[in-house]
Amino acid sequence: MKKSRGLVVFSMSAVMLALMAPSLASARRKKPATVSPDDPTYQLYQLLDKTRGGKLNDFYLLADIYSDPQDPGRQLRHVLCVNYNKSSFFGRLQIDVRSVGKMTPAQLKTYTPKQIYDFGMQDQAKFEKINPGPFGESGDLFLRATSTGSLAPASVTDEVSAQYDSFLTQYILPALKK
Repeated sequence: MKKSRGLVVFSMSAVMLALMAPSLASARRKKPATVSPDDPTYQLYQLLDKTRGGKLNDFYLLADIYSDPQDPGRQLRHVLCVNYNKSSFFGRLQIDVRSVGKMTPAQLKTYTPKQIYDFGMQDQAKFEKINPGPFGESGDLFLRATSTGSLAPASVTDEVSAQYDSFLTQYILPALKK
């Protein structure tokens, strides 16, 4: 009697396991969420994978001019350093942001974007992105300068996401497509 009860329990367990196995296997093989081809990160990854072999090292460019939050009458400019490595899992895309004072047209002709970036001396922010999609997904990292000048993790707000998208769509993608 005990043997037959044990055999029934064993048989039922085996049947349940056989029924659950396909769902467990499909859970492991979940496809990544589809990303719109209009996503700026997706477009950047595709462009760099096709034209630069999946790598971009120390690409410097000038970005927007904005008012200094501490002195609204003073104009500053963002300068970006972009790195991309398709093979990297963490920090596949990195955008370092520095600020410099507004420069004259003569200075802009004299100095390269790398030299201007180096004038900035201190990073203001850093965006790190793994996969295409909106900035702020799992694995993405945003660092912001603290009062001591070092970078520290910060929350990804709507403003931060908008700034990331702006850097990609208005400056980085157009510069790389030239």
